[in-house]
Amino acid sequence: MASAIILLPFYSKLPVEIFGALSIYFSVSLLVQIFVTYSFDSSLYINYHDYKQDPKKLRAFISSAFIFILLLSLISGLTLAFLGNWIFTSLFKEEEILFYPFGLLSVATGIFQALLKVNNSLLQTQEKPTVFLLSNVLSFSLIAGLTIAGLYLFPESLWGPIGGKLIASLLSGAWVLSYIFGQFGFHFNWQLLKTTFSFNNTSVIYQLQQWFINYYDRFFLLLFISVGSLGVYDLALKCMLAIEFVLTGLNSSFYPKVLGIVAMQKEKHNTIETNRYYHGLTAMAMLLVSASIFVFPIIIEFVFTKPGYRQAIAILPYAAVIYLFRSMRLFVAFPYAALKYSRPLPIYYLLILLIKVGAMFILIRKFGVYGAIASTWISYVAEIVMLYWGVKDKFSFKISIAKMIIAPLSLAALIMVVEPWLGVAYPYWVHGFYVLIALATLGWVYRLEIKKLFLS
Repeated sequence: MASAIILLPFYSKLPVEIFGALSIYFSVSLLVQIFVTYSFDSSLYINYHDYKQDPKKLRAFISSAFIFILLLSLISGLTLAFLGNWIFTSLFKEEEILFYPFGLLSVATGIFQALLKVNNSLLQTQEKPTVFLLSNVLSFSLIAGLTIAGLYLFPESLWGPIGGKLIASLLSGAWVLSYIFGQFGFHFNWQLLKTTFSFNNTSVIYQLQQWFINYYDRFFLLLFISVGSLGVYDLALKCMLAIEFVLTGLNSSFYPKVLGIVAMQKEKHNTIETNRYYHGLTAMAMLLVSASIFVFPIIIEFVFTKPGYRQAIAILPYAAVIYLFRSMRLFVAFPYAALKYSRPLPIYYLLILLIKVGAMFILIRKFGVYGAIASTWISYVAEIVMLYWGVKDKFSFKISIAKMIIAPLSLAALIMVVEPWLGVAYPYWVHGFYVLIALATLGWVYRLEIKKLFLS
């Protein structure tokens, strides 16, 4: 995952218009990945534990899941090869956004990435951290190495980043298939697969809705701004992926344990232990947000020398605020997986999607990229409220309001008030001030824990 951040200095060699087009193609890859994965990355968490006492059934289920993904990938790839050009010409009027060849290559990349994603989920569920690390280091090294090579061989062209990522994904996908079928053999049990479709069907709809909520803004923005301006917006968001990947990685590390704790309960509720995980995640989000606002403008100023890129500096603080809602969202979402309660999620996320699209339609027309960011704030708040409301009768929430809600929202309010007033005129002083406020706030809300730590 670090490749998205580490490769940014190398992407700086691309014109900002090419960088904007690249964001569309990467979004297409992710959409295809979600569809062909068909939520087996999520259902393996659950079904693995149901079948692990029966090794024969477990082998049949996992092998069947990967064969199903391959069949779905073949059907999807052939369909898009014929219809993709019509879809792209209907959506995009920009000459930089074409289906042949880069859209088709992005579809293939999404298919191979899906195999790696499902295997990652399986390795986490099996608690095989060494293989998990090695496979992801291999994938990262291939993506980074081949993309950098491509950027130097094909400067100022999409062939470098898209071609490099395709070859890396192909090699990683081939390794996954050899590893899976070598471990579990070749089996296809349709009846066994059907038992998980009730979960997968609702879960994949949920994941597709998540894609629309998180990535459709790029497509919508192209109706009102140029591809170059989209590149500026995407650069700001890509810088903030540093926060996303740290928070997601930490959450993934304790997520199986949280599910295990809840699974052992008769009456479902969060415990002191589960609260510590999410309180810590919130504290980490506050530190990362304030640090990113301070560090990334400096990086962009010195690394991205081509015209247009530095406009992203003004967008960064507002994009960073989004991640102050992230741990709250993860906290109210985990009971749905723990309870295997996915049925209402498509309805909830349809409403959230409609809220975000409505906000984008109103705000982007008037405020451009800032309207897109504001619509994301609105949709995050709506998501947190709706997820909490939807499960509160089945799951008892007990949290520290100061640690989980007041502390991050206070920092968010400070940034939104001070940044437009003083942030442009005195960026280093103001952004350094955010770091100090984050540290002071955490010192206050964790004063008892800190005192006990020093006394011990």
